[in-house]
Amino acid sequence: MIDSHSHIYCNDFDTDRDEVIARARQAGVRHIVLPNENLASVAQLVAVREAYPQYISIALGLHPEDVDGDFETHLATMRPLLDNLHPVAVGEIGIDLYWDTIWREQQMQALDTQLHWCKELNIPFIIHCRNALDEILNVMDNFGEPLPQGVFHSFTGTAQEVDEVRKRGDFYFGVNGIVTFKKSEVKDILPVVGLERLLLETDSPYLAPVPNRGKRNESANLPHICHFVAEHLGVSTETVSATTDLNAITLFKLNLS
Repeated sequence: MIDSHSHIYCNDFDTDRDEVIARARQAGVRHIVLPNENLASVAQLVAVREAYPQYISIALGLHPEDVDGDFETHLATMRPLLDNLHPVAVGEIGIDLYWDTIWREQQMQALDTQLHWCKELNIPFIIHCRNALDEILNVMDNFGEPLPQGVFHSFTGTAQEVDEVRKRGDFYFGVNGIVTFKKSEVKDILPVVGLERLLLETDSPYLAPVPNRGKRNESANLPHICHFVAEHLGVSTETVSATTDLNAITLFKLNLS
């Protein structure tokens, strides 16, 4: 299994990161993709990749919650890093209007800029979307050229919203521990998305799946998500693992040999 979205570089794992990665390997996780958050986190995720160069890939981008009035300066500083650090994606990027809408326009501008980075570098995006699908689709509709490939991380939308996303491109959808929550409706859209467009992720240290909900999440919990998806799609866990692995390898152009 490939964990397509994990933040094990963050401070939550500073005391036991090696053990966390060892548990992930033991659980059958063969590779982990680390999406960036801001300029400060770049050094952290690069350090983890350097410690585990065959096991870790990185994405670079400015998280929407880190977009503010000075976002253009942050992006200008970050852009050269993509040339030097060779990320497999631009991310995580997007729009988040859950807490407030103060920086709505700036988040839309930052998203547009970073989607163009994807085109320049021929790498995909990792989209973070929270209470902002209309805004993200608006940015995509005004992109002005064919959109890059990418994944909508931690997707919790409806079947109709899956269709709206697909009108813009044949994108992937990331599924994490939310799918296992009792009141979650994510399981209902699994057949709509289809296994051929699903990626498995943990979003560690957040969103630990049942039976570990409420605890610090880590990549070793990925089998719980895989098993749950398999049950609801009526296929084997081996099929889910193999197909989602191929999806991640294809999207991120991973070389795991």
